[in-house]
Amino acid sequence: MEPAERFLLDVLAYLQCAMGLLGSLVLGLADSVYGRYTSPGPDLRVPARAAWALQELPSLAVPLWVCARTAAERLHRAPNSILLAMFLVHYAQRSLIFPFLIRGGKPVPLPTFVLASMFCVYNGYLQSRYLSQHAVYADDWVTDPRFLVGFCLWLIGMLVNIHSDHILRNLRKPGETGYKIPRGGLFEYVTAANYFGEVVEWCGYGLASWSVQGWAFAFFTFCILLTRAQRHHQWYLEKFEDYPKFRKIIIPFLF
Repeated sequence: MEPAERFLLDVLAYLQCAMGLLGSLVLGLADSVYGRYTSPGPDLRVPARAAWALQELPSLAVPLWVCARTAAERLHRAPNSILLAMFLVHYAQRSLIFPFLIRGGKPVPLPTFVLASMFCVYNGYLQSRYLSQHAVYADDWVTDPRFLVGFCLWLIGMLVNIHSDHILRNLRKPGETGYKIPRGGLFEYVTAANYFGEVVEWCGYGLASWSVQGWAFAFFTFCILLTRAQRHHQWYLEKFEDYPKFRKIIIPFLF
């Protein structure tokens, strides 16, 4: 059963890569249906705080369920437990802290909410099942340069993501409405500093895990967030005549 399941987890990882490419294509061709791009209408929507909390929660709950219902013997190894903890820490912040810091926030269309929730179930199972049951690392993997550099990138990326979200939340003073140009932090260099932080975070996780599953998640994240960042960048250029033209889309000094 173990070789068969390991093969299935590899297939799911490659499928995730395909999903990233397809999702990027669809987002690039179709009208966006989230945040500032949502149009008023009678369709069902989920309040912003509830949507973020509930759609991200499976990435926290599913791994805990997977580990609770199985022996999860691999988690007795430090590399496996640290890698899974990296994954869980991110989603604890995204599902239990971030939603309750949102100020206002536009409701999320129900289809978008459902798709995001389904992905979090999928990815939560893929990452946790692989790390708890199949990933084999040497005991000294935590001193390997790939793990150390990857962990540092993961931590830096998460901090950039959190700090950038803080800047976005505080663009408006109490009682103000409308949109403003983000200033400060990495927003001085790129339009989507929060997305840049998340891409760096999961690339660090992929490097530290050195697995098809970890890199597949990083690739999916990059594909989806790059497309969203391109849309944001174009929106800012069209809406604000004084938007800094030197800012890149998502990667400082590159694009």
